[in-house]
Amino acid sequence: MPLSHDHLADLQEATADGSLHELWYTSVPDPDGMGDEITRGLGLQEQGSMLPFTVIQKSTRKAVGITTYMDISTDDRHMKIGSTWYRQSFQRTAVNTETKFLLLRKAFEDLDCIAVEFRTHFVNHKSRRAIERLGAKLDGVLHAHRIMPNGTIRDTAVYSITAPEWPTVKANLQLQLDRPR
Repeated sequence: MPLSHDHLADLQEATADGSLHELWYTSVPDPDGMGDEITRGLGLQEQGSMLPFTVIQKSTRKAVGITTYMDISTDDRHMKIGSTWYRQSFQRTAVNTETKFLLLRKAFEDLDCIAVEFRTHFVNHKSRRAIERLGAKLDGVLHAHRIMPNGTIRDTAVYSITAPEWPTVKANLQLQLDRPR
């Protein structure tokens, strides 16, 4: 579902679950900064460089996280999926698999992308494992790529899925989603 200020209270609750904003190697806003983060995402959407989504739990209709299409290049038919986070109680559930399946399917089948990229902090092993479970392959590591808010230097692990890989990745994701939970 498109990101909206209507999701603010749920997203504030979600970011507080597990104190995700306290992890030094991520960029999850704290509950008080969530309104500004929504405004930032919507502003980038107006500029055409990001398309942010709220991840909604089907059974409760509550927001449990955020994910985005970002750095969208229609000329090169390439984009990133990123700025993803879920409340801690939804991590390692089918939510990420289903969300990414829907985003990847749209990217490859409707938007005709030739590649979709994922990036994360090299030391964020939970995120790296989640990206690898999707079927993305490690392209490499950008050393000393960014300076984090706490002053540490981020090495960025870069992953991708290409259009020729999509049918295999899609079949594997469908298998994961079809398994009894």
